[in-house]
Amino acid sequence: MTPHNKTWMSYPSKNLTSISPEEIEAFIASQNIISRVMHCYIAFFVPAGLVAGLCILIIFMKNYLQNRVMERLDLLLLHFTVSNIIMIFLSFTVITRPDYVKATHLACNVLSFFFNFSYFSSQYVLSSMLLILLLERFPPRAALSKAARSPILCVGFVLVCAFCLSLLEAVLVGTDNYHLETDCQLDPLFARPQYEIIKLTFGFGIPLSLQILSFTVLLAKQAPAEAPALQQHIRAYTAVLVISITTFLCHLFYNVMILFRTTLKLQKSVGTPKNELVMNIAEIVLFSESCASLVVILCVHRPCRDGILKAIQNCRRANTASNHLEIPVTPTTPESPSQ
Repeated sequence: MTPHNKTWMSYPSKNLTSISPEEIEAFIASQNIISRVMHCYIAFFVPAGLVAGLCILIIFMKNYLQNRVMERLDLLLLHFTVSNIIMIFLSFTVITRPDYVKATHLACNVLSFFFNFSYFSSQYVLSSMLLILLLERFPPRAALSKAARSPILCVGFVLVCAFCLSLLEAVLVGTDNYHLETDCQLDPLFARPQYEIIKLTFGFGIPLSLQILSFTVLLAKQAPAEAPALQQHIRAYTAVLVISITTFLCHLFYNVMILFRTTLKLQKSVGTPKNELVMNIAEIVLFSESCASLVVILCVHRPCRDGILKAIQNCRRANTASNHLEIPVTPTTPESPSQ
């Protein structure tokens, strides 16, 4: 691959030469907004997402140890949960905002690889859940039916696709000047323009098309007489449907900004502080969606909700039992009257 000229690429906040006082004020205001959004994300979304993710893992593992079997939807949601937990840990790179993490080009590329792996993985496993919902209502034939009934096969296919796409993205980031230090973002600024195009196409366009197709066929096509009722499906997949809507809204904003950054690269423009502000907010919104999705699974998915309610009931019973314990009282002997 031919060398990629990235010497002109820089963040607007790092290129403040010869700007007017009004632009300096706008820059300071945008930096303050980025800092406040980051603190809000770290203070509220990260703890909620990590706690919800940990509870989901414990509940799924406990149910598996008790029953020695895991439902198809639960296995896919477990994979989705792990992908989003990894996303949350990688999102700690925003702690330095409005500044950026300092890392070598190679280290930044490695971080970007794992970020993209989790991103693609969560997107395609969500699409797989919706396709399985569709195939359960409209049973397919032969090999497709066997593949739909095997969640392990679905997870394996998703992992292979996510790995290949992440590897392609890592190649598009490039290995030039791998030892030099740079301002690192999980979607590196110094990546080729094709990086954003591939991510928009395979990380948003194709998964969204699959999800829209699933919804359209599910609602428009008449199901066979022996198929389960639609309401029964919706109740079982309520968490998946809610996540699909929130994911679409958050990822739409993020991918629009990714596409806008690509146009700036093609025009060889560094943009304005306002462009940098909106891109940073879009990135944090993406991470917030990962946290919100885990909270939705914990609160809406029935096995997780039942597990939480059962744990709360056990805590109340233990508290009630401890309050009713009789505390032995040592009787006091009366003093004998003095002679």
